Amino acid sequence: MKYLIGLLVYTTTTLSLANTQYSPQPIKLEPLATFNVELIAPVWELGKTSDLGQRRIIPITGGTFSGPSLKGHILNNGADWQKVDSKGLAYIDTRYLLETDDGALIYLQTKGYRHASPQVLEQLSRGEDVNPTQYYFKLIMQFETSSEKYAWLNQTIAVGSAMRLGKAVIYDAFAVK
Repeated sequence: MKYLIGLLVYTTTTLSLANTQYSPQPIKLEPLATFNVELIAPVWELGKTSDLGQRRIIPITGGTFSGPSLKGHILNNGADWQKVDSKGLAYIDTRYLLETDDGALIYLQTKGYRHASPQVLEQLSRGEDVNPTQYYFKLIMQFETSSEKYAWLNQTIAVGSAMRLGKAVIYDAFAVK
């Protein structure tokens, strides 16, 4: 057994030392678009559906997006299939459809987290505008499209920093390069 552990340590050390001439490429963020996602009541509260918390469904009814190579509107057909745990951590899970100004359809799914103090969460739940420095609201995005012009989105990881203002979520999205 000692021999096997020694061999494993030697092999791991040797392999890691052999590859020190390379390192991962640094991450660069390239502006993709600003999204203004319109939400509307009613919010459907399904209650506690699992150990992860309360499920609520928030309809997405429209909006716009605009950036250097991506511009259009959000169609009225999506929702945030959100879960909220006992400490107020919201697990964001949106799915909706974008239509670019040139007519291409793009499916967008976002996942992320929103959390804050109980006081800030209460303000947000009442629809009050809260300074986004008072809470954490970050997203990852995955796109799907059959459009040749926007096919690059199918292979792009994107991240976003969001805020809730009244009946809208606004976020700046960045492609990870």
